[in-house]
Amino acid sequence: MNNTDSSTDLITFGQQALTLEQVVAIANGAKVKLCDSDEYKNYIQKGAHFIDSLLHEEGVVYGVTTGYGDSCTVSVGIDLVDQLPLHLTRFHGCGLGNILSIAQARAVMACRLSSLAIGKSGVSYELLQRIETLLNLNIVPVIPEEGSVGASGDLTPLSYLAGVLVGERDVFYQGQRVASSDVFKQLNITPLKLRPKEGLALMNGTAVMTALACLAFERAQYLAKLASRITSMASLTLRGNSNHFDKLLFAVKPHPGQNQIATWIRDDLNHTVHPRNSDRLQDRYSIRCAPHIIGVLQDALPFMRQFIETELNSANDNPIVDAEGEHILHGGHFYGGHIAFAMDAMKNAVANIADLLDRQMALVMDPKFNNGLPANLSGATGDRKAINHGFKAVQIGVSAWTAEALKQTMPASVFSRSTECHNQDKVSMGTISARDCLRVLQLTEQVAAAALLAMTQGITLRTQQGQLDETSLTPSLLTTLEQVRHDFEFLTEDRPLEMVLRQTIEKIQQGQWEVCQ
Repeated sequence: MNNTDSSTDLITFGQQALTLEQVVAIANGAKVKLCDSDEYKNYIQKGAHFIDSLLHEEGVVYGVTTGYGDSCTVSVGIDLVDQLPLHLTRFHGCGLGNILSIAQARAVMACRLSSLAIGKSGVSYELLQRIETLLNLNIVPVIPEEGSVGASGDLTPLSYLAGVLVGERDVFYQGQRVASSDVFKQLNITPLKLRPKEGLALMNGTAVMTALACLAFERAQYLAKLASRITSMASLTLRGNSNHFDKLLFAVKPHPGQNQIATWIRDDLNHTVHPRNSDRLQDRYSIRCAPHIIGVLQDALPFMRQFIETELNSANDNPIVDAEGEHILHGGHFYGGHIAFAMDAMKNAVANIADLLDRQMALVMDPKFNNGLPANLSGATGDRKAINHGFKAVQIGVSAWTAEALKQTMPASVFSRSTECHNQDKVSMGTISARDCLRVLQLTEQVAAAALLAMTQGITLRTQQGQLDETSLTPSLLTTLEQVRHDFEFLTEDRPLEMVLRQTIEKIQQGQWEVCQ
């Protein structure tokens, strides 16, 4: 179901499915709108009222009239129930490590709002409104990325969202890190007093890992297309055999994603004009098998999307509050196993792309394998050749980035640790897996940036040798070459390439480079 309000161009919340693209849009600053119909408000409030009724009847509700986790056997007196949520937010304020970016933290807020807006968490409509307000005013919690084992959800990082709602902890606002209490005073916002169950509902869920997964998915999806374009450029640089991507060939191994990659490369290469450019009948695997390598990610993306979006649109805290049926359902929906598996799988597939591009770089750099190009793709001529080293150090960097990416592929989800007095004795590690995946994406994007520059240099060298007429190239490849050359001057004399590499990486992460469609 589409939940974009076309009249206001807002992304709406309230019993409607959210897509991961909409989470990404919110991360990048899109405004949100909470459903404000009387019917929906009453539906949400019914859960909060049901919790109130249980308290009046002195019912036993986990996290409301009991302690948390293994302390569920500890009864909390009615006179202390109101203080319990605040204590939950405070004792989890022990996150460490790097701070989530503003975009990542906004995605976390969107994912938590999506889950709570389903109406099975026993929270008030006022709580949902407050998250809506923070998003639209771009008041963003400062959230350390470390401290979650992925069950009971992302307790510690989400405590920073809960803490901000009650007027504690720090936020990013107008480009500064400031105390939330100061921002609230400035904007005349009254800190929330969390109702029974609301602290638990805010924190006992999978919003951090899911948010990072949404952002990772978008980057991985773009990277599959970019790697296909780079492979086309590598094939031209090496005077490769475009018959390796023939439609008839791929018809007999019908993985749809793999076939899509082959189609993109084949269309890029102007197959009828450049069918075979060298005497080598079969190119090396990093060219010939590129669709089979990139295609693994392309074929996995649909199931990864299903895992991520199902989690995104789920009530994933504990206990679940069925106000209409008057049930409190104690379970384990905070467990992030699906996100953990998707992120472990994604980082594996993405790291394989880093390895692929690294091998392509090694081929084009080496005169033993690059079909007549100068060593290290240096553009120097005459006596200057002796002192110029072209892309030599960049290729070393590519090897280092690739090695680190490959090292990160150990699945985090198999490293469960029993914790919290063995109550949380089997945990998902989903947030660690998502963070690993983002690191692998960063490293692979660095490799891709270097490869874009190197293949542009290689195609230019091939043109200078008279072995390639750029007027015969497809419009898609010409567009990419033009975009790269706008920032990157042909490398004749050695010069530092750090800044153009950083600029290229940034454009990859912003999706600015021409990619296959």
